[in-house]
Amino acid sequence: MKSVIQRVSQASVTIDNVVVGEIQKGFMILLGITHTDTEKDVKWMVDKITGLRVFEDENGKMNLSLEDVGGELLIVSQFTLYGDARKGRRPSFIDAARPEKAIPLYEKFVEMAREKGVKVATGEFGADMKVSLINDGPVTLIVDSPEK
Repeated sequence: MKSVIQRVSQASVTIDNVVVGEIQKGFMILLGITHTDTEKDVKWMVDKITGLRVFEDENGKMNLSLEDVGGELLIVSQFTLYGDARKGRRPSFIDAARPEKAIPLYEKFVEMAREKGVKVATGEFGADMKVSLINDGPVTLIVDSPEK
């Protein structure tokens, strides 16, 4: 499992000119799922992201987590995170999980984040989405689940 996490002051996702999800302070997450991912990877990733200490404390140090600041999540499925562009000019997406594997894990990710008490907004799996955000910092991290 792979995620690109951006600390945002606001973010939204639009489908067919309709805003389907939006958040204020928190993380906009692009989430990629591969063939070998399991619910164990989902749990690890949700715990990692909600516990990341990248929000500023009273001294201006990145020392507070999403949970500490009452932050929100905008979670967008992103199979292209598993694109391999090392050869040729057209990326291969062979490492991205097929929808029948990816959708249940994506939905489990959303469910587990909500169970932690985090406000969660989402895009729509497989849709043509327009994502807007104001990156706060900017702070952007790439997080991969542990090797199996």
